[in-house]
Amino acid sequence: MPNRIFSVTEINYEINEMFKKDYKFWNCWVTGEISNFKDHISSGHWYFTLKDANAGLRVVMFKTKNSLVRFAPQNGMEVIIRGSIRLYEREGNIQLYAEEMFPIGVGTAYIAFEQLKNKLAEEGLFAPERKKPIPKYPRKIALVTSLSGAALKDILNIAKRRNPQVPIIIIPSSVQGETAAKEIAKAIDKANNLNDIDLIIVGRGGGSIEELAPFNTETVARAIANSNIPVISAIGHEIDYTIADFVADLRAPTPSAAAELAFPLLKDLKVTINQYEEKLISLINNFLFRKEHQINDFRASQKLAQAAWRIGQYRQNLDDNAYRLQQSLAGFIADRNGILKLLGSKLNLLSPLNTLNRGYVLAYRQSGVLLDSVTKVSIGDELILKFKDGIVDCKVKKVSEDDLDGDKG
Repeated sequence: MPNRIFSVTEINYEINEMFKKDYKFWNCWVTGEISNFKDHISSGHWYFTLKDANAGLRVVMFKTKNSLVRFAPQNGMEVIIRGSIRLYEREGNIQLYAEEMFPIGVGTAYIAFEQLKNKLAEEGLFAPERKKPIPKYPRKIALVTSLSGAALKDILNIAKRRNPQVPIIIIPSSVQGETAAKEIAKAIDKANNLNDIDLIIVGRGGGSIEELAPFNTETVARAIANSNIPVISAIGHEIDYTIADFVADLRAPTPSAAAELAFPLLKDLKVTINQYEEKLISLINNFLFRKEHQINDFRASQKLAQAAWRIGQYRQNLDDNAYRLQQSLAGFIADRNGILKLLGSKLNLLSPLNTLNRGYVLAYRQSGVLLDSVTKVSIGDELILKFKDGIVDCKVKKVSEDDLDGDKG
């Protein structure tokens, strides 16, 4: 007997696990022709066979996935499908569980789209934290689009209706064709070098995948990512998603929607200003009312009465001290005047001039030196004698140390 005998359930489970463990079956692209297409109306799921000349593969596409498909599948149609290979264990059927499906011819472009999308996502260009906020009240808006497209007309009409006060700078650019990607990138760069631009709208109307191709280029994606000014993408219809939409700071489903998002409604702005004005007036009035009550409460408070009484006491003490200081100063001055008079009298008694009043004279040499002894005088010296009422020039004829009475001194 063999070591192990599998049941059908067990063997199908093991086979399915092999598919799950092999990475190449997780996310693979398969191309072929649709046959036996069935659209289950009740569930909305699609069931069909994808075949080529030599083989067939069952395909299941659930409603959540097929609702994103932009064409109606038909038997005999060549398609390319992205999905994962699994075993439907109950029936033992190998099936492709489809995630996306495109007609042949579109598939190659979509693969390039997915590769660029994954590359930029890995660099963080789609990260929410790097997206710049859209200004609520932009001063000036730059519009990058075609001058002949419907997008320009739609945006201008809505801008005029919502807020004609916001200036619009139109930077014309092709939005489809070989040169469009470079023109769009150049226009975005130009908008960044203009003054007072607060917001850029990059947009065009709807179109085929080929017509939207410039907005799926790395050139446009990097121009949007490198913009210092917030960018709103407004490309195609609501179901159209481009690389530019992922990089932009905000995606608008249509150009008209972009205008609704970018231009603040003037009447709403006036209402907002009035509300702020009323709020400010209310805040000021409440502040003044509170301060008035605080002042009145302080005036009526015991603390203010005590402070006023203390100030009165301080004023009275100041007056008393000033009076005492004034009296003390007057007495001090009177005392000093008396002392000065006494000293003046004493000084007057000692003054040589006062001696002259009593009949004495002062003898000086011609040089002005005062003589205080007869020993300093010689015969022939010319002297000056100072009296109380004048001076006399004289010449010495005789020198004697005797006093006037003839006694020897």
